[in-house]
Amino acid sequence: MKYTQTTLDKIDKMIEESGYIVRYERGSFQSGFCILEDRKVVVLNKFLQLEGRINTLIDLVPQLKIDAESLTPESKKWFDDIMGRHAAKGEQS
Repeated sequence: MKYTQTTLDKIDKMIEESGYIVRYERGSFQSGFCILEDRKVVVLNKFLQLEGRINTLIDLVPQLKIDAESLTPESKKWFDDIMGRHAAKGEQS
């Protein structure tokens, strides 16, 4: 996966298609993000660099309630890729 603005935009789009709002705000986030589950809002630290934003979202996606069937084909591909990485990461532990 390339660390480009396009990659970040596609991950953002996938999350937003699931009904979540992605916001970049400043604050003291220990992990770089905060999930407001009741409101389906994901808040990332706006001071994270591009690579940090992408890695944070990749780590965050498995924690979100995302219905893969409701995603567009392109977003579903991204979702499957991220979940595959997550599963492979879990097998290494």
